[in-house]
Amino acid sequence: MKLSIDLKVATKPGWIKAVLSDFDAFLIDHADCERKASSSAMSFIAKYPNRVEMIPDLIETAIEELEHFESVYKLLEKRGVQLAQKMPEDPYIKQLMKNMRPNVEDRFMDRLLIASVVETRGAERFKIVADNMEDEELKDFYKMLWISEAKHGHIFAKMALNYFPEDAVYERLHWWMEKEGEIVDSLPFRSALH
Repeated sequence: MKLSIDLKVATKPGWIKAVLSDFDAFLIDHADCERKASSSAMSFIAKYPNRVEMIPDLIETAIEELEHFESVYKLLEKRGVQLAQKMPEDPYIKQLMKNMRPNVEDRFMDRLLIASVVETRGAERFKIVADNMEDEELKDFYKMLWISEAKHGHIFAKMALNYFPEDAVYERLHWWMEKEGEIVDSLPFRSALH
């Protein structure tokens, strides 16, 4: 059984040009994304403590994302770059969240599937960064992240399958992939992960 759906829209070349034109800004945003991802995994546990089947995977994901944050932070330190005083709002995430359904169970499914979609996009973009890096250390780092994020996309889809019928999960995941493609195409390029 496939645990994710491929992205409907590939990242355009203008995105990596924006990233490489201000890589320090990208690293700051990347660090923010990793700490938000760790916090988000823990938020699932706080909001849904009765969904015990997913708690071990969420703990593992939260720890892994926090370790990624630590690694990115070390890169920032090495470059003499500080984290932003305040984490800016992510327009990509904001637009995805606007499309969540209000019903409690539907919203729970949507949260899991949004996490799957976001991790899948992150994996695609980390691969693009790895493929375009000349610095070998950064190339290896982003290759490792690409593999990890791809795994996370599958984990969140698998969690949804614990609680909802397979056809309902895949129908909604397909819908989210379509919606995510529209959002990606509508946003301007920034030196940011999303």
